[in-house]
Amino acid sequence: MAADEPGALELFVSIGLSESKARETLRNQALSALLREAIVQAQEILGSAADKTVGTLLYNVASRLKDPKHLGFLVEYIATKKIVTDLQLNAALEYVKSHPVEPIDAADFARECGVGVIVTPEQIEEAVEASISKHRAQLLSERYRFNMGLLMGEARSKLKWADGKIIKNEVDLQVLHLLGPKTEADLEKKSKVSAPKARATEPDKKGKGAVVENGKSLAEPALPCENYKTEGYVVTPNTMNLLKQHLEITGGQVRTRFPPEPNGILHIGHAKAINFNFGFAKANGGICFLRYDDTNPEKEEEKYFTAIRDIVEWLGYTPYAVTHASDYFDQLYTWAVDLIRRGHAYVCHQKVEEIKGHNPPPSPWRDRPVEESLLLFEVLPFHGEATLRMKLVMEDGKMDPVAYRIKYTPHHRTGDKWCIYPTYDYTHCLCDSIENITHSLCTKEFQARRSSYFWLCNALDVYCPVQWEYGRLNLLYTVVSKRKIIRLVDSGAVRDWDDPRLFTLTALRRRGFPAEAINNFCARVGVTVAQCTMEPHMLEACVREVLNEQAPRVMAVLEPLCVTIVNFPAPHKVKIDVPNFPADETKGFHKVPFQPTIYIEQSDFREVPEKGYKRLAPGQPVGLRHTGYVIAIQSIIKDTNGRVKELEVTCTKSEAAEKPKAFIHWVSNPLVCEVRQYERLFLHKNPEDPAEVPQGFLSDVNPNSLSVIEEALVDRSVCGAKPFTKFQFERLGYFSVDPDSTGAKLVFNRTVTLKEDPGKV
Repeated sequence: MAADEPGALELFVSIGLSESKARETLRNQALSALLREAIVQAQEILGSAADKTVGTLLYNVASRLKDPKHLGFLVEYIATKKIVTDLQLNAALEYVKSHPVEPIDAADFARECGVGVIVTPEQIEEAVEASISKHRAQLLSERYRFNMGLLMGEARSKLKWADGKIIKNEVDLQVLHLLGPKTEADLEKKSKVSAPKARATEPDKKGKGAVVENGKSLAEPALPCENYKTEGYVVTPNTMNLLKQHLEITGGQVRTRFPPEPNGILHIGHAKAINFNFGFAKANGGICFLRYDDTNPEKEEEKYFTAIRDIVEWLGYTPYAVTHASDYFDQLYTWAVDLIRRGHAYVCHQKVEEIKGHNPPPSPWRDRPVEESLLLFEVLPFHGEATLRMKLVMEDGKMDPVAYRIKYTPHHRTGDKWCIYPTYDYTHCLCDSIENITHSLCTKEFQARRSSYFWLCNALDVYCPVQWEYGRLNLLYTVVSKRKIIRLVDSGAVRDWDDPRLFTLTALRRRGFPAEAINNFCARVGVTVAQCTMEPHMLEACVREVLNEQAPRVMAVLEPLCVTIVNFPAPHKVKIDVPNFPADETKGFHKVPFQPTIYIEQSDFREVPEKGYKRLAPGQPVGLRHTGYVIAIQSIIKDTNGRVKELEVTCTKSEAAEKPKAFIHWVSNPLVCEVRQYERLFLHKNPEDPAEVPQGFLSDVNPNSLSVIEEALVDRSVCGAKPFTKFQFERLGYFSVDPDSTGAKLVFNRTVTLKEDPGKV
């Protein structure tokens, strides 16, 4: 290793590195070895020690070159002074990255990298002078407030290989000669107009996600024809040929996939994955597959397959094709045999408990003969604990991940044809390859599997897509783990996977969250590398925005108080027209009965009003919404316990009465309905955090997360409303018809309140 070789420190110092920088370099064994090799090669060409200029370029090559096989090629250009600037070196590094197949076309390389190009001081002076002459009038007017970067950019565009520092110095010199030294007026700070801080926005037309505050943005994925340029991508001698075949099939089209496991219901985090995979493909004119990762028959059920596709389509996306990992079981098995033949996999008899975790003991069967593994793999179903393992070390240090394991469980699609099933680590990248996926988009926890993804495709010499990781989306005050949701159901804390207090997508749909609102929320969150944890109220704000435009207004009373209008004008049975959207009456009306007996909210009456109370009270009339009448109390009727059970009031036309302080909603001849109101399911932000909830998440369930009003009243215009139909109950919130509704009685779920912190008007 370079760090142990005598004289390595002196060698690095000899090319211009400071002693501290040289020692720091020696701590990186890979960099030290590559730099030493570069220096030795350069000295052989030069016949002497490299000077500081050459040394700096050699260090940059050693620290930035992705494929060491090109080291000698670049060192020769540096040592012979054909590459003399950072600009030329940057272009050279990019060129060799873009042209992985040897030999490199020297003429094309020289043309693209400015080899041998020398920019003289006179050329820089002339280019800057021309730019200043072009903008002379504006310069004299704005003086030092003028954007000097424009001058440098124009000079740079004429002299691509000129040193930027030299251009800047020349610009400074000529501007000083034209304008003279800065005056006090020039030094005054320009007043800044603060722009509103932008929140995350929808993906742009390229599909690149928005940047979330304090989050690191995701680099834009490469084009399908340039996937091999991706960081960490392994280029083999056959890479370009396989890519060519891939492009002949796809025509350069972007292809993504959403690959859920059909062993549970999708949650809010999956909504981000759906939006990113389908949205990125759509934004780039591509296609997206829905592929079920059905490799574990012990946990998969048909209801999950149906529910997943239903949710994807509910969110507004249509898969290009619906596929299954099991579609490719035959091909995957054939490749497994090939992997063994190539010496990259072996049959192992260690028990599951022995190979769990990140640091299991090495397998004593790792080096067993290929022929033996081939024979054992053929009869693997009869070997109990045996597995097929791949010979590689993953990025997280895990050694030899399992490719196949035994499961004596019939498969829902293939029946009892198989009793050995491939794992995610083996299946995922190969299914991507079969379907010619260009961008394998997955959450950050799969980064540790990236090396195995590339390794396996290359080990089998098949087309290798690129894996791109992004941060997953989490919400506070909830859990989304399948195992934990099952425990919530089993404990009776929630009814099922679609209980509206959960943040599964079926639960959110049942509660009344529109698909558009969920998509808008995902767009605002954006796509970042960092994990994103959001407050639920941000999602609820998106829901309000959509429902405010889409949900027609009706009147409902949750806690009724009977009111009799003693002077109700004849006739006693009237129907009035109520606008569906009071702010825009062009959207239509619905008819509401208006009779002598009406019902109002108990909270809209006070026998003894507190200070500031504006609704109905003795001596304080209120208006009835949409009627054109004002009512005033005539008498208060109480039961034997002294509780108010009815009010008798008089009514007056609005134009003949003094303007009331408030208008309240009401119902007359209403329908009786059930209303379910929801609060947060958990009391703490992080119910899974032992520091916040030492007794476990089940102990944190909010006992008041659901309240049911069995005899609420709603106006008759909603009669016959279908499940998932949404309304705004005036002054109360947004509500959605629940599937539990019957012809005899509607059931409504409160979706969200009208405001984040609701209060009476």
